[in-house]
Amino acid sequence: MKAVVITVSDSRHAGQNPDQSGPAVASLLRKAGYELAPVTIVPDERDQIGAAIKDAVVAGYALIVTTGGTGLGPRDVTPEATAAVLDFEVPGLAEAMRAAGLQKTPLAALSRAVAGVRGGSLIVNLPGSVRGATESLEAVLPALEHAVRLTRGETAH
Repeated sequence: MKAVVITVSDSRHAGQNPDQSGPAVASLLRKAGYELAPVTIVPDERDQIGAAIKDAVVAGYALIVTTGGTGLGPRDVTPEATAAVLDFEVPGLAEAMRAAGLQKTPLAALSRAVAGVRGGSLIVNLPGSVRGATESLEAVLPALEHAVRLTRGETAH
């Protein structure tokens, strides 16, 4: 299955800081058997985040994972940008990520990450830190392949 990682960060988009969470997430997905496109980096702008997600859907990516912009900062708009382009949410994935995170840090409760579907693509928001992103992804990775297959209409059990 084809997947893409979209890093959301003003500083990384401007080249001021290297992207570490995007490549870390891509590496985990590759190890899980996903065919990965190069990581895309966009600034913390709702329209650009939404456009990147929509472009990935049109390109046929089964799984679209964002990293960054899920916190409480004034520029953290990834959940709103994602929700605006979804056909429907899959709240259990975000709940599972927060529940797993709470086992390690009370700060996981501050994540506003969402997950959902647009067209035949599953979209999942992850935090921007390498640790938060990889731990969140690891929490839901076992369910993602089945979720993607369902999203694609493969409903036989």
